Amino acid sequence: MLSLRRFLPRIAAALLAATAAGATEVRVDGAATFRTAVASAVPGTRILLAPGDYGGGFHFPNLRGEPGRPIVIAAADPARPPVFADANVALHFSNPAHVEVHDLVITRMAHNGINLDDTGGPGGEAGAHHVLLQGLRVSDIGGAGNHDGIKASGVWDLTVRAGTVERWGTRGGSAIDLVGCHRVAIEDTVIRHREPAPPDCTGVQAKGGSSAVAIRRNRFEHAGGRAVNLGGSTGRAYFRPALADGGGHAEARDLLVERNVFIGSVAPVAFVGVDRAVVRFNTIERPGRWVARILQETREADFVPCRGGEFTDNLILYEGARTAATLVNVGAGTAPETFVFARNAWLNLDAPERSRPVLPVTETGGHYGLDRVQATGLAGATAAAGGR
Repeated sequence: MLSLRRFLPRIAAALLAATAAGATEVRVDGAATFRTAVASAVPGTRILLAPGDYGGGFHFPNLRGEPGRPIVIAAADPARPPVFADANVALHFSNPAHVEVHDLVITRMAHNGINLDDTGGPGGEAGAHHVLLQGLRVSDIGGAGNHDGIKASGVWDLTVRAGTVERWGTRGGSAIDLVGCHRVAIEDTVIRHREPAPPDCTGVQAKGGSSAVAIRRNRFEHAGGRAVNLGGSTGRAYFRPALADGGGHAEARDLLVERNVFIGSVAPVAFVGVDRAVVRFNTIERPGRWVARILQETREADFVPCRGGEFTDNLILYEGARTAATLVNVGAGTAPETFVFARNAWLNLDAPERSRPVLPVTETGGHYGLDRVQATGLAGATAAAGGR
């Protein structure tokens, strides 16, 4: 293996030239120069990766840009993105701040695709925050275990945008797993697994005290047993922020799911120990068994029951012969009476005249058995929303 010393003059010259020109752009062409460039990065540095195979196993602690001067890791040519393949984890960022990652291919990782974490620290501005993942193509992560395409723990102000996550761990894994994350946007991303959907994994999961998560304009195709898992079950030690005395805890709070398209999945939407979640203006097509579930998996006395969910203005196209008689499954220890169902358009594709579902509460202003064109104009991902 060639010594790293061979590449140091090239890195140093690039940094000096960038500084002299008032820019901070560094171009790299392999794993060694990439690692050195990141180690040398300062706020405002843009690291541009040439096409090629970069392997994986990169751990970058305390990579910290500044407001208006992020540290950017990106493909030099998005049409020919660099490839990270055949390792345990492609990229692991601990305590990142103002970091952006653009237009990379990440595939065939044994554990996770990307890890983001706060190292169990205080969180917020002192921890991991302001991370943008854009245009990433993540695929074939893990196997039959709990392996995630993107795993984030204790991250604030995270955006995942305009990428693809395909095929992740089928026993407990998630395409995107959020544990104790806050102010998160997942937008314009394709999240896809094999058909039929593996029942024991999830698409996007937000748990461990996560809050203010918006999941919008994505396309979910057979994205596990629960395409969006709003809440979940988390060990007490992993909550961010840490659980205080006094009760009133929830797996997640104030989540928003809107303008998405869901194809397949055992249950496209699951409310699981969440306190306030809004699911609106989504198109749900051919769910495997249920449209939604209301569950409580954390049963400790200082946790509130799953409550305060809103399911409104969604278009549901389901096969009556395939789905359960009760389209919304309600588990023990929940508060279904606190939920709101309103203005959804329900169409049983097998028997339109039997499109009115049995729901946990009375629906307000629902539409039942309209033809698909009519229903699409009233509800779903493309319906007008009065400015929403």
